[in-house]
Amino acid sequence: MEQYNAILESFLEKVMNWVWGPPLLILIAGTGIYLTVLLRGMQFRYLWYALKQTVLPPQNSAEGDISQFQALMTSLAGAIGTGTIVGISTGIAIGGLGSIFWMWVTALFGMATKYAESLLAVKYRQLDERGEMCGGPMQYIEKGVGWKWMAVLFAIFGALAAIGTGNLVQVNAIAEAIDNVWDVNPWITGLVLCVLAAFVVLGGVKSIGKVSGVLVPIMASFYLIAGLVVMVLNVEHLPAAFMLIVKSAFEGQAAFGGFLGATVMVGIQTGMARSIFSNEAGLGIPSMAAAAARTDCPGRQAMITMTGALISTVIICSITGFVLALTGVQGQVDEAGKVLTGATMAIAAFDSAVPGGQYIVSIGLILFAFSTVVAWAYYGEKCFEYLFGDRAVIVYRILFCLLIIPGAALKMEVVWHIANILNAFMVIPNLIALILLSGVIVAETRVFLHQIEQEKGKSTRQKAPALPE
Repeated sequence: MEQYNAILESFLEKVMNWVWGPPLLILIAGTGIYLTVLLRGMQFRYLWYALKQTVLPPQNSAEGDISQFQALMTSLAGAIGTGTIVGISTGIAIGGLGSIFWMWVTALFGMATKYAESLLAVKYRQLDERGEMCGGPMQYIEKGVGWKWMAVLFAIFGALAAIGTGNLVQVNAIAEAIDNVWDVNPWITGLVLCVLAAFVVLGGVKSIGKVSGVLVPIMASFYLIAGLVVMVLNVEHLPAAFMLIVKSAFEGQAAFGGFLGATVMVGIQTGMARSIFSNEAGLGIPSMAAAAARTDCPGRQAMITMTGALISTVIICSITGFVLALTGVQGQVDEAGKVLTGATMAIAAFDSAVPGGQYIVSIGLILFAFSTVVAWAYYGEKCFEYLFGDRAVIVYRILFCLLIIPGAALKMEVVWHIANILNAFMVIPNLIALILLSGVIVAETRVFLHQIEQEKGKSTRQKAPALPE
């Protein structure tokens, strides 16, 4: 049986590497660059405005299920998962420190992609029979592009990926962390997580939004403070670490210790892939949270949502990257002679800098992964609802929660590969839709930018937004 599992895992890994190869990464990056040019770098010009909007109350004319802030936190909950710690550590182990630089670049262009996805999700959203907002790639592919068949495919891939990416692998990471640090049986962890998740998930988007609105700021602050402590303790090495990251991005990184070295191309590919998995720009599925927000205009919530790429990748993931760079754990090996990677690499980095580093990483993993579980439960629910109707929602919620129990105890390598493949299958139709609907994105943005200038009381000379006609 183990032999067949090994063969299956090897096959799926090859398929995953092929699907997530240079063509798809170029398509994702190219779409972000195209949208950035089309919108005249709006994610940079209006970044401060977008950040301020995240904490302002909704407009009086706003419609939706949750606040703008809760929608952003739900989106961040889905994005800030195990990849924030494990993914970045693994990426550096493969692509070198230069991958961090390309992760930043991809995230900055990815902000335009997240803006476009969220704008379309709000524009084409609709009320379901339960009175909740439904919006996302399925709606804008069907209603905007007119391709029902492609919307159905996206929903199938999304519902399955939510169980894999958003549930099984995240829960398994929590169980493994708890077992390693506190020696708790994974089945017990799975049962407890099932109950906790049920309290949140069965309450629907409003319950998920409330929990995300509290959990995400707490967990992000906890991890940021811990990382900043490490950076302050090593502040004299910070400029050199930053220069090493930039230098490695353009020159590659030579082999040393247990690190096999990485070329510039490997660094670019790895950095882009980690950026996409840490902020989900291009997947389209996080735009469902934006569609549930109480907002008066598609552009307003889209601006708020695009800040998620900055927060999750440029800020939070960079904490992991800098801690690894400052502590010099890259290339080190464990007692068995195995090169450190993933969670073990992050634990070694924090342990070498501050007492109790393993607890920082473990608690961070638990909080990050659980937030991903509840957010992806909503994404999968909406995909399932699109396929089978409102009455099927409760079935999906119960199934999603029950699968947490075995997910905590099973080995997830195969599920990881399947989930990554399904994610790629979501990216392709989503990006096709964004490109085909780019005219709608520009038109809606132009309307909102006029509204912004009116709100600010600008002069007529300053009112015309710099977008192509």
